Amino acid sequence: MPENPVTIGPYRCGAGQPLLVIAGPCVLDDSAVALQIAQALKAIAEEMSLPVVFKASFDKANRTSVQAYRGPGMRRGLEMLDEVRRAIGLPVTTDIHQPEQAAPAAEVCELIQIPAFLARQTDLLSAAAATGRAVHVKKGQFLAPADMRHVVGKLEAGGCRRILLGERGTFFGYGRLVNDMGAIPQMQALGVPVVFDATHSVQEPGGLGAATGGNRAMVEPLARAAVAIGADALFFETHPAPDQSPSDGPNMVPLAELRALLRRLSRIRQTVEEIR
Repeated sequence: MPENPVTIGPYRCGAGQPLLVIAGPCVLDDSAVALQIAQALKAIAEEMSLPVVFKASFDKANRTSVQAYRGPGMRRGLEMLDEVRRAIGLPVTTDIHQPEQAAPAAEVCELIQIPAFLARQTDLLSAAAATGRAVHVKKGQFLAPADMRHVVGKLEAGGCRRILLGERGTFFGYGRLVNDMGAIPQMQALGVPVVFDATHSVQEPGGLGAATGGNRAMVEPLARAAVAIGADALFFETHPAPDQSPSDGPNMVPLAELRALLRRLSRIRQTVEEIR
């Protein structure tokens, strides 16, 4: 059976635990910016007594266009994540796209992330499971919540019991995602904590022609709904200047606005806990 709550570094996520926050820039670019974001997240974590995991990608292997910036690559990217971990003191996570990336990522990251497009890749899941780290798999935009039982089964078969599943929207025609909030309790019924990815849920795939668009104005309404229905964790991409970010700018939360947003969401979480 999967572990619930799931241990991630110094934190526990799941039944009866505080709301976990996974946040950071979409892709690693400038080391100073990554440290700036991580420092701001650490301040929020301490001020609000929230468990926070820093997330950033070393490679965005599924960019819309071949001309789009992908990241610094695995070696340099993991160095940057390790610098964040050591200098700021937050646990870190990143996504992997190939089985051979799992072990190196696990040397730095307390949590391994599997992108939604790759949620059914058995070899990738098996490699992530073999690291001994907690694994967060985002539900594919093409999958029903119940289908994620097979993802859980593959990870368990590989020896992984620390499993999180992520809800990040479902394809609704061309260039549009919608969220079925019922997916959160349905995946929780599989015995695992569920993360709501608030910023990827407002993406508009291909909406900018050669890049993915998004509508950050919808991040908070969807996050409020996810907290109200009982999500165990929230995922946000954030940046000091989202429109200058090399990836996912249109759906990012401006870093200066994240603290107030989390305060509002924490009030909803408190109410949910009081009426359970």
